[in-house]
Amino acid sequence: MAAPKKGRSGSAQSKPWRSLALILIAIVALTGGMFASGHTAPRLGIDLAGGTSITLKAKSGQESAINKTNLDTAVDIMERRVNGLGVSEAEVQTQGDRNIIVNIPKGTNSQQAREQVGTTAKLYFRPVLATEVTGSSATADPSPSASGSPSKDSGTATPSGSATPSGSSTPSSSATSQGRAVTDALKDSPSPTDSASASASESASPGASSSASDGSDAAGKLQAQYATLNCADKAVRARTGDRAKPTEPTLACGKDSRGQWQKYILGAAEVAGTDVKKAQAVYDTQGAGGWKVTMNFTSAGSKKFADITGKLAQNQSPQNQFAIVLDGEVVSDPYVQQALTGGNAEISGSFDQTEAKNLANVLSYGALPLSFEEQSVTTVTAALGGEQLHAGLIAGAIGLALVVLYLVVYYRGLSLIAIASLLVSAILTYVVMSLLGPTIGFALNLPAVCGAIVAIGITADSFIVFFERIRDEIREGRSLRPSVERAWPRARRTILVSDFVSFLAAAVLFVVTVGKVQGFAFTLGLTTVFDVVVVFLFTKPLMTILARRKFFADGHSWSGLDPKRLGAKPPLRRARRVSAPVDPKEA
Repeated sequence: MAAPKKGRSGSAQSKPWRSLALILIAIVALTGGMFASGHTAPRLGIDLAGGTSITLKAKSGQESAINKTNLDTAVDIMERRVNGLGVSEAEVQTQGDRNIIVNIPKGTNSQQAREQVGTTAKLYFRPVLATEVTGSSATADPSPSASGSPSKDSGTATPSGSATPSGSSTPSSSATSQGRAVTDALKDSPSPTDSASASASESASPGASSSASDGSDAAGKLQAQYATLNCADKAVRARTGDRAKPTEPTLACGKDSRGQWQKYILGAAEVAGTDVKKAQAVYDTQGAGGWKVTMNFTSAGSKKFADITGKLAQNQSPQNQFAIVLDGEVVSDPYVQQALTGGNAEISGSFDQTEAKNLANVLSYGALPLSFEEQSVTTVTAALGGEQLHAGLIAGAIGLALVVLYLVVYYRGLSLIAIASLLVSAILTYVVMSLLGPTIGFALNLPAVCGAIVAIGITADSFIVFFERIRDEIREGRSLRPSVERAWPRARRTILVSDFVSFLAAAVLFVVTVGKVQGFAFTLGLTTVFDVVVVFLFTKPLMTILARRKFFADGHSWSGLDPKRLGAKPPLRRARRVSAPVDPKEA
């Protein structure tokens, strides 16, 4: 008689320890990674950890541009900016027809996010015509000196991957010849509009303004305004370059490496921020060391950048520099030694990590379609969220206690398997949420906690389906070990279908919603996946092992598998086939 073939169920039944070992190794590895990373608890959202709430209002004077489309575009750009700075769970949403509310959780980068989130970010690359530290001696007929210190982020613009020279060359030409070069450059540029000249002239002295207005040359006006420009005055900085068009020369302010304000005369914009495809801060491990910013340009931007750098490389300092101007303020003014072709370039200088990341963030994300002003900045405390979390945890504990009580009363010994499975699922959820904080910026908020509580019911439902299938097999008169293996295929299909529906609902909810509701959907989907993992790799193998133990196999009254209590039928017996007697005549 041939031996029966060993099927899949037999193979799985004979090696349950492999599955248990696999999930335990995974738990140990994840827990070790959690402690090694130093993040031993999930990151909390603004409702639990507190943070800053900022109300931004679209400035007046741009009514024709204030519409739902532009507000939604601004919200999208602001979200990408704060995410680029590593701030997680930041909420950006419109309020009314001209306001935007930004909620930034407490964190190391929340202050930087506040500084950049409402920045209009009209970004341009402009050639530097003249620059000097503000407050230094200047006359009404300026001869701009190029000996002023470079701005704080000043460095060298080089082709990506090339070596970066240190320092910048000192100009050999005289101040008079440099002033003449500035005048010539301004004459070649389009004349400034009256609005641009007026905004800058407010910073000049009455005598200088009178002298400038009497002059017939727009370049002379701009130079006169530059002579008395005091960038150390905040009110003056706010007006400098205001309303200047990209095609016009303008004045601007920026800081040098010593923190002193520096003033500039800048030529017409040659490259816009929209011409930058991507920018990122990287640490230079091959050159002189330190942080640098790499830039990738669009195809049109590559040609523009190659043209302007080719022209600048032929000039002497400071007219071989280009200024990266963000809303009228110079954030960097690297100098150029050669034409930068190929669509890639890097800016290196005296950057620290924060400065490099801020500059890369400014370059990476586009300009807001509207200008905003801060209406209010409110510090949000975690007191209210903490109280709600405390109440939610109490509700969750009560719900979990009721589930455990039901399992103990109804399933008796089987409840130990269910409780152990719930514990494994809870450990996996906690550890993975702790690791997702620094990895993808996941932050636990109140709706996410609710999603985890709802998942308790989903997980318990999977155990109940499996246990009831086993008990149905025992009611048919089968012993425990074959009942477990016969019940598993049917229970497995039901569990997979149920969890698939739950996961699909969570995925749809995550896609179509925003803000905190996404936290609920994400947690629900994550715990649904863990339910499948725990049932397949822990609950089923553990049940297979315990089915070999006498307490369960013999149907002890407290095992939850007592055939008498379940109303089992007599054991199934295979019917014997009776052969008819053979007629000797037919033989």
